Amino acid sequence: MPVFSYKALNKKGKETTGTIEADNTNQALSKLKDSGVFPTSVIENKGGKKGGKAKPGAAPGSGGSGMNIQIRIPGLDGVKTKEVTLFTRQLSTLIDAGLPLVRSLNVLRDQCKPGRLKDTIHGMSAEVESGSTFSEALAKYPKIFNKLYVNMVRAGEAGGLLEIVLQRLAEFAEKSQKLASKVKSALVYPALVIVIALAVVGFLVTVIVPKFMVMFTDMDIKMPAPTLLLMGVSDFAKQRWYLVILGIVGIIVIFKLLKKHPKTKYGLDWLSLRLPVFGQLLQKVAISRFTRTLGTLIKSGVPILQALTIVKDTAGNEVIAGAIVKVHESIREGESISAPLAESKVFPSMVVNMIDVGEETGSLDQMLLKIADNYDDQVDTATGALTSMLEPILIVGMGLVVGFIVIAMFMPLIELMGSMAG
Repeated sequence: MPVFSYKALNKKGKETTGTIEADNTNQALSKLKDSGVFPTSVIENKGGKKGGKAKPGAAPGSGGSGMNIQIRIPGLDGVKTKEVTLFTRQLSTLIDAGLPLVRSLNVLRDQCKPGRLKDTIHGMSAEVESGSTFSEALAKYPKIFNKLYVNMVRAGEAGGLLEIVLQRLAEFAEKSQKLASKVKSALVYPALVIVIALAVVGFLVTVIVPKFMVMFTDMDIKMPAPTLLLMGVSDFAKQRWYLVILGIVGIIVIFKLLKKHPKTKYGLDWLSLRLPVFGQLLQKVAISRFTRTLGTLIKSGVPILQALTIVKDTAGNEVIAGAIVKVHESIREGESISAPLAESKVFPSMVVNMIDVGEETGSLDQMLLKIADNYDDQVDTATGALTSMLEPILIVGMGLVVGFIVIAMFMPLIELMGSMAG
C-alpha cells in the first residue's frame, strides 16, 4: 500500500508531520481529517516506504512517485463564488479547531495560488493584525464579500459564534449555487436547440436557397408566394445581415436602459413573474432566495430590520423588493410580517401562513429555512417539467421552419414538372 508523508495542523494550531498508509491521496486526506488534524500537504513517498523522501518539485499527476498534492483554493485573476464558499468553509474549520483568526487566514493564504483571493486574504490578515475586526476587514472588499456576508460575520463576532456563522454562510452559498445551477441546467438544452436551429436555418437561407434561386431564374419559372417570401428573406439575410446584428444589439441596449428606470424595471419584473412558462419558475426561485436569505440572517443573530434591508438589496426582483420594503415598515410600526407579504400577491397563501405561524411561535428563522428547502425541491421539479415541455415545442418549431424552407424551394419545381407533364 502506498505511503504518504504529510504536514498538518492539530487542534491547537501546531504543525505536525508524519506518514500514513492509504490507497490514494484522497483516502489519505480523509484519514487525516478523520483523525482530527487539518492537512496542508500530502506527498506520496518514493518507492512507497515509510520515511522515504518525496520529490518536492514533482508536479501533481506526474506519476506514482513524487506526487505532490497541495490543498489549494483555486483562483487566479478573479474570485468566483465557489472559491469564496471554499474559503469560508475552510476558515470555519480552522477556527473551530482552535486556531486564532490571523493564523487561520495566514494558513489559507499560503495555500492559495497567486491571484486576487490570495491578495485579499493577505490584506484582511494585515487589517485584523492592526486591530480591525474581521467584519471591518471584509467590508473593504465589497466586490468579493457582499453586505449579507459582512453583516452575518459582524453578528457572529458580537455573539462569539464566528465559526458557526461561517459554516452557515458556506451552507447558504452552497444551496444558493445549487439552486442557480438547477435553473441554468434547465435552460442549457433549450438554448442549445435554439442555437443549432438558428445555425441550420441561417445556412439554408444564406447558402442553399440562393443556389436554388439562381436555378429558378435561369429556367424562367413562375414563383409561388411562399417561394417569393423565402427569396426576400434570403436576400435580406445575405445582403443586409448587419441590420440583423444591429437590431439584436439595439434590443439588448434598449432593454438594459429600461431596466435602469425604476418604474419600467418594476413593470418588467412584474411581467416576468406572470410569464406563461417561466413565470412560476421565477416566482419559486425568488421566494426560495428571499426565505433562505432572511432565515439565515435571523438565525445568525442579525436584527430583523437590518436583515430585511440586506434581503431587499439581494432580492433580484423589484416586486419582491417592494414587498420587503412594506414588511420593513410594518415591523418598524410593531405589526406582523405576514400581512404585507399577503398584500403583495407574490407569495402564495401557504408561504404567508407558514411565516405567520413561525412568527407567532418564535421560530421564524426555522420556518423560513423550511420554506426555502421546500421551494428548492419545487424548483427542481419545475425545471424538469419545463425541460420536458420545451423539448417537443422546440423540435416541432424547428421542423416547421425547415419544412417551410424545403417546401418553398421545391414548389416551383413541382409546378414546372406539372406543366411539362401537361
